[in-house]
Amino acid sequence: MTIMPARKRIALVAHDAMKPAIVAWAKRNREVLSRHELFGTGTTGGKVAEGAELEVTRLKSGPLGGDQQLGAMIAEGRLDVLIFFTDPLTSMPHDVDVKALTRIATLEQVVMACNAASADFVIASDMIDAEYEPREEEAAHAR
Repeated sequence: MTIMPARKRIALVAHDAMKPAIVAWAKRNREVLSRHELFGTGTTGGKVAEGAELEVTRLKSGPLGGDQQLGAMIAEGRLDVLIFFTDPLTSMPHDVDVKALTRIATLEQVVMACNAASADFVIASDMIDAEYEPREEEAAHAR
């Protein structure tokens, strides 16, 4: 685990039914998000960039490898926060990739939010603009 920099590397992801919600959330939090480095999968990244007028590095669509790209970034210590607005009532063909993404994020102590309420708590925290060093003894998996 590495120290999270003050300028966080934040991924913004949303299942299809949740894309309008993540765009609305990003608009409300534009000021804070603009201070950080943003990544987004496929359509979500484009919609957030356009709708919230933010600079977002776009990856592939989730089902076409975007979730795996995010997982690789986490494994390499290049992502600090995962904001993933999930649609728990709709089965996705790439659910196995989503499960792998949340597994590696948990193991690597990446901050995760899965809806607007949890994302609000993350973005409103004083820690969002400060360095943070995860505690090894509190890791989900003994190394």
